[in-house]
Amino acid sequence: MPWTNQGGGPWGAGPKGPKSPWGQGPQSSGPTPPDLEDLLRRGQDRLKTILPGGHFSNFGLLLVIVAVVVIWGLSGFFRVQSEELGVVMRFGKHVRTVQPGLNYHLPYPIEAVLLPKALRVNSISVGMRVVDDPRRGGTTMRDVPEESLMLTGDENIVDVDFTVLWRIKPDGVGNYLFNIQNPEGTVKAVAESAMREVVGRSNIQPILTGARTNIENAVHELMQKTLDDYGSGVAIQQVQMQKVDPPSQVIDAFRDVQAARADLERLQNEAQTYANRVLPDARGRSTQILQNAEAYREQTVAEAKGQTARFLKIYDEYKKAPDVTRQRMYLETMERVFGGADKVILDPGAGGQGVVPYLPLNELSRRPQPQAQPQTGGNR
Repeated sequence: MPWTNQGGGPWGAGPKGPKSPWGQGPQSSGPTPPDLEDLLRRGQDRLKTILPGGHFSNFGLLLVIVAVVVIWGLSGFFRVQSEELGVVMRFGKHVRTVQPGLNYHLPYPIEAVLLPKALRVNSISVGMRVVDDPRRGGTTMRDVPEESLMLTGDENIVDVDFTVLWRIKPDGVGNYLFNIQNPEGTVKAVAESAMREVVGRSNIQPILTGARTNIENAVHELMQKTLDDYGSGVAIQQVQMQKVDPPSQVIDAFRDVQAARADLERLQNEAQTYANRVLPDARGRSTQILQNAEAYREQTVAEAKGQTARFLKIYDEYKKAPDVTRQRMYLETMERVFGGADKVILDPGAGGQGVVPYLPLNELSRRPQPQAQPQTGGNR
């Protein structure tokens, strides 16, 4: 029997309780601590009631051990949800990654599993916060100027609010869990740093107008490179610039400048349109005048050459027969001079009157055609 149940012992026992090996123990007025052997005896009694036949035999002990081993083995089943990936660790070391569904790992403490939401796209906002608005019963957007105010390359200040969409790489879940301590804070810090670097290399005018896509792409590439250098296991999906404005203190002046530049561009476009309409017309008229002058020149030169050739031909004939050629030239000239004029021929020897009768042969040859008689009815 245990020494606590004996009336005496190697050191003896007092009437009120056992003695300790070093003498009489201190008398305590508090509650007596539970008896360990009594607890074990009660557990054995309960097992006897559960076991077949009510006897705690070797078979019963084996059955209990088998049941415990089965329960311990079944504890290794786990379910991975649709947005998760299972990271199985053996004694703290990453050994494999499992896909969504029902999976199994060796029971604790041999293997354990972590379930990060690796298939979900996360969003981080920089320069703005979504806060609850009790008065409106919803949420409102609050600006965070210490994150959004940035200095451009031409030493202007611009207010940039943007959102970063990111997720965990399927093949980098281990890096995501073990290489970075605060993933969201790391992604946000890298996003703000990358945006400040890209904005610091750009002028304010392209940022406010048409260079947003280029800036988003540059920030995306810089963020991904930095996170890959960290071995973070994070993939940047997209960078979206939500608002790009000058600071609120000078936004009115910037808007006036933008309006003036818009008017300048409009007037330049109108002037260019007018020039595009007038210049082709002027070029066409100029080409037409040049072509007419060229044609007149060609015509005049050709006529002069023709007259020269004609004169040379007549001169050659004149040298052969001067009298005949002279007479012919005289007659042709008279014909050309008097051919279209009214003529009166005077002959001093014609009966004293001097006027020779003129017979208009050309007019006589133009006799009028007889007109057809109209028919007034039937035959009589």
